Amino acid sequence: MYFVGLDLAWGEKNQTGVAVIDSGGRVLHVGVAQDDDDIGAAIEPYISGDCLVAIDAPLIVENPTGHRPCERDLNRDFQRFDAGARPAFTERPEFKHPRGARIASALGLDMDPSSGSNRRAIEVYPHPASIVLFGLDKTLKYKRGSFGDRQRELLRLMTLIEELDTATPRLRANRNVNWVELRKRIEAATRPGQLDRDEDPVDAMLCAYIALYWYHRPEDVTVYGDFASGYIVTPSLPADRLPRPRPAQPVRKAAPSTAVAEYAARRPDLVAATEQYLKLITGLLDDAGINYLSITGRTKSVDSFAAKADRRAADGTRLYSDPLVEITDQVGLRVITYLREDVDAVANLLAEEMRLLDDQDMGLQTARQGRWGYASRHLLFGVEGEQYPASIQVRTVLQHAWAEFEHDVRYKGSIPAEHVSELDRRFTLAAGLLELADREFTEIRERLRLTMTDEESAEPSEFSAPSSDARIATPVLATYLGNRFPDAGWSRTDHYGWISGLLLELGITTLDGLKDVLDSVNTDEVNRLMDYRFPPGAVRRLDDALLAVFGDRYIGLDGNAHRVALLQNRIAKLRTDS
Repeated sequence: MYFVGLDLAWGEKNQTGVAVIDSGGRVLHVGVAQDDDDIGAAIEPYISGDCLVAIDAPLIVENPTGHRPCERDLNRDFQRFDAGARPAFTERPEFKHPRGARIASALGLDMDPSSGSNRRAIEVYPHPASIVLFGLDKTLKYKRGSFGDRQRELLRLMTLIEELDTATPRLRANRNVNWVELRKRIEAATRPGQLDRDEDPVDAMLCAYIALYWYHRPEDVTVYGDFASGYIVTPSLPADRLPRPRPAQPVRKAAPSTAVAEYAARRPDLVAATEQYLKLITGLLDDAGINYLSITGRTKSVDSFAAKADRRAADGTRLYSDPLVEITDQVGLRVITYLREDVDAVANLLAEEMRLLDDQDMGLQTARQGRWGYASRHLLFGVEGEQYPASIQVRTVLQHAWAEFEHDVRYKGSIPAEHVSELDRRFTLAAGLLELADREFTEIRERLRLTMTDEESAEPSEFSAPSSDARIATPVLATYLGNRFPDAGWSRTDHYGWISGLLLELGITTLDGLKDVLDSVNTDEVNRLMDYRFPPGAVRRLDDALLAVFGDRYIGLDGNAHRVALLQNRIAKLRTDS
């Protein structure tokens, strides 16, 4: 029998880690594959007979928003180890028809974990498995952080996997030539991109071992969830590492005043956390070139926390038995964008850079009820090294206008009872009109993208007034980049002025000079190598092109002094061996 591990990329343009071991723990294959056909060809020799294929990717996703039940259950046990699962839901395009399920079906593999079939595929997750198998207090941080830290943690993971040679079941990783070569490559790596390339087969090896572990020790494995709603298979936490059950009637939680007093004591730390989140998110969005109107942050006041902690259900019972844990918007941020598609771009970017704990699209929930009303994306994030999560609302400026006005009228004003129905009707009508306006704004931008061509570039004289400033004028640069990159999103106005200053430092002060620079590089290939999961703005496209052309000289510009590390990470993607 063969045990296959796939560290599956969400899209076919990214590589997938592949590993195969037999029932005796001998490593038969370790490497990478690209598209679905490539994956099938790599594992075809091992899946014609008895096999168990362990895939690190969602196989079954039925929920439109939020976490799957299996993710909630797994997170309850593993979140404190930094090994919680991100939510998979069908409103995200990559989970509407999960790639893992497509591959398993194409290969004729049974995905039911309770099936007795001799050819099966299961969903696994290496992070919680590593906590159990290696007795870790926290997951190893080999995917994010500085190059040195990532390299050290990845090599530590390889060592732990090699030490499974003495475990039950046994894994003989270090006796495989390809595995030994993989370790040598990681030890010799000098760039982050090399680690990105080589971490996938390491994860795949751990996936394959989870399958082997389940085969030999089914009593020591937990299947979170079920076949109907989605599941995750992972080695079980020992009883002494499981979360302690909460007391049935905790005396401390029965008194909100105690929680309020504790909240007041921790609030200075929450204020500091809010400032850190605000700085982090502003930096991420600015560096990504995503267009937004504003980013604001607030720490919940003591009075507001006390009022929320004392809320009651219709039967008089309190809504929150443990307010300090259950009230998750103690640190709150709000990102206001211009267009609806930018809401998704912000959410996807933040999910890549931080740990997503929850995701609710309130607009979709309202639409499913067949009505118009409140629309906003509600996200809950955590970051490494920060004790408190942050509740982040992302919505368009029109959605924000409706929400703020409706909140002020309903909750801060006094509406006579005889006017409630009429105001409800008018708020609903306004919500429908604003949704239509949001769609029209998106359509306008799409129409501009389709109609802009290089031949339509505006003359600088139409925008520029006489000035002693030698840099390219902001409106001229914005128009030129809109024509040059018609498929890119608009960037913030101040970003055009900022990058015009960088062009000045490079001695580029005319559109002809800029055109010569951009003509010297394949900007589509640069964009492909960057592999963004959100549409980069026009300024970001130019920023990447300048980085590709000028390299270290560009990184060393005075205007880039605040983001040297970020640029070094990005240039590593351009220099990674293909």
